[in-house]
Amino acid sequence: MAPLRSWLSIPQDSHFSLANLPFGIITSKISQTEKRPAVAIGELVLDLQAFAHGDGFSSLPSLKDHLSVFSQPTLNAFAALGQPVHREVRAYLQNILSDTTDHPQILKDNVSLQKTALLPKHETKTHLPMQIGDYTDFYAGENHAFNAGCLFRGPANALQPNYFHIPIGYHGRASTVVVSGTPIRRPNGQLLLDPTVDPKIPTFGPSRRLDIELELGCLLCKANPMGEPVPIKEAEQAIFGFVLMNDWSARDIQAWEYVPLGPFNGKNFGTTISPWVVLFDALDHFRAEKLKNETKLLPYLEEGRSDTVYDIRLEVDLTTPGPEGSTTTISRGSGRNLVWSFAQMIAHHSVGGCAMQPGDLLGSGTISTKDDSGLGSLLEMSAGGKKEIMLAGMDVRKFLKDGDTITIRGVCGGEPGALVGFGECVGTIESAIIFP
Repeated sequence: MAPLRSWLSIPQDSHFSLANLPFGIITSKISQTEKRPAVAIGELVLDLQAFAHGDGFSSLPSLKDHLSVFSQPTLNAFAALGQPVHREVRAYLQNILSDTTDHPQILKDNVSLQKTALLPKHETKTHLPMQIGDYTDFYAGENHAFNAGCLFRGPANALQPNYFHIPIGYHGRASTVVVSGTPIRRPNGQLLLDPTVDPKIPTFGPSRRLDIELELGCLLCKANPMGEPVPIKEAEQAIFGFVLMNDWSARDIQAWEYVPLGPFNGKNFGTTISPWVVLFDALDHFRAEKLKNETKLLPYLEEGRSDTVYDIRLEVDLTTPGPEGSTTTISRGSGRNLVWSFAQMIAHHSVGGCAMQPGDLLGSGTISTKDDSGLGSLLEMSAGGKKEIMLAGMDVRKFLKDGDTITIRGVCGGEPGALVGFGECVGTIESAIIFP
């Protein structure tokens, strides 16, 4: 099928084609202090508050009682309207922006509304797209789980007996989920300088093994009352959309603290997400088979189909600091490399009666390929710090240094003019606070 064409000039390699239309939150010259919902289209953004105030939704009468959602500083209210409304609004905007639009008077021929609602992307600033009430990080990347397990326990015991029975997860810290571009401060904490020495006495200081985790994030749109689980057949209906995610990790702090209750300060100092939420429907054409799970699942986790992950091409760049800094692509992988789907994560998360809300964030866990081409963490690339990762200009890393910048990209499809992508998820490491 030929790609959708717009009357706007959209670069053929843009992540934000007419086939995408991701939603986000912006400020601009028009609204310097007022955060507004927006849609990304090529090198432009459509300010949805300005569009609504200019009667942009006048040909979508079903939305007339809900236009206030586009005057909110987050996407939570829009998300809570549910997937049928998201689908209708996205299809309407695709029609409005199409070169064969049924409603040219709305925007295509309306120069006045174009001036107030269509803004150059470089003149806007993106913000956290949703108010995130809760954040849960899962461990659904089997290849990463195996690689990390090998480093700590050896191949024979790399994966715990429960791994293929339940989507393993832990509760993260929503207060330090930040939007792409926010600096990440190196954390201080307790760490063992030599884990082989007994007795084990920790020291205190900046993490020396600061790492990345290449993940996908899933933002929810549907609430379930406390005590009422989300059935697996309805779990996908709870998904608003997806973002790229970097769950920064201090491996040395984590190693000392995680037994017996799991990660804490080694993981709660920062999680970066990309600013544009790619809606659930936008990824439907890019469904892919999950990694094979030979284990017989309990009924509450059994899906009616196996193509419940996505063929998203993922890349990670590391840019070194300073005027002579250089950029190296250190990982090229795929969103296919998950053994559990987000629907299964939702069903498991809620099975005991946990109440979930619009804006809740679920992380996939680190996504790695089976070979070394698309590893999702420096822990894996450096074999636990035993080997150097070669960078451009003969620079090397085992873990992150101050000033290093990590950029994650993700995109679906290959047809020019029809890409569905996430843009970038970027963070730069700042020096740790010096304690007296």
